[in-house]
Amino acid sequence: MTITIAVTGKSGSGKTTVVKSLVTALHAHYPEKSVLLVDNDLSCELANTFGIEIKKNINSIRMGKYSYRPSEKMQKHEIVEWAINDMVLNLYDEIDLIVAGPLFTKGCTCITDQFIDDALNDLFKNYDIVLFDCEYDLEYLHKLVDYPLDTTLIIADTSVSSIYSAAKIKESSMRFAAQGQIGVIVNKVKENKIPDNIAALLVENDIKMIGMLPYDKNLEFENLMRESETVTRGVDELLFRLNLSILGN
Repeated sequence: MTITIAVTGKSGSGKTTVVKSLVTALHAHYPEKSVLLVDNDLSCELANTFGIEIKKNINSIRMGKYSYRPSEKMQKHEIVEWAINDMVLNLYDEIDLIVAGPLFTKGCTCITDQFIDDALNDLFKNYDIVLFDCEYDLEYLHKLVDYPLDTTLIIADTSVSSIYSAAKIKESSMRFAAQGQIGVIVNKVKENKIPDNIAALLVENDIKMIGMLPYDKNLEFENLMRESETVTRGVDELLFRLNLSILGN
């Protein structure tokens, strides 16, 4: 059975850093488990942080730009499935990556969307863990694929605006998260203490806080740096709070 985790959040909240730290922590705890990273962010920032220049993405199929046909005898749904699998890149060990690209609509004029949805559903079933690095909320992920989510993590920092954004993201994402776990991880926490006004806002907006992650000053000065030992240690301590029991010990 595949475990699915979606990570969302306002730009600047540290979402991509958390995603990379989560991958590192998952691989450390479950080295035998296969992980697929789905870069569902418009900027394709996750792929960039691995130093990968993406030339093929899922949107290229929808836009008719993925023209390579492995066999003239293949049907359209077979071509789409082949193309989806061809886009999967191995990062290291059992960690793979696929990039969505800028998907703005779904179900508009052709059956290609359904073929992509079917192909992605089949692809996800080949992995133990699928980790989605999402755009602002889950609506953009829903435009890509319909697939049940076990856990949705909303990343927020310790600013008032970020907490209000987290509340909006939670509200807009609930219908896509279904019955899965959904909650906020407060990032960039200094001195291991959430400010009182931020704690009060979390309660006021009925936001479940799954945990908090420490502030890493290095990330403020190195804009291209997306990996943090400090954040990874914090993520490692939060793993037991996620719905991962099916993976075993």
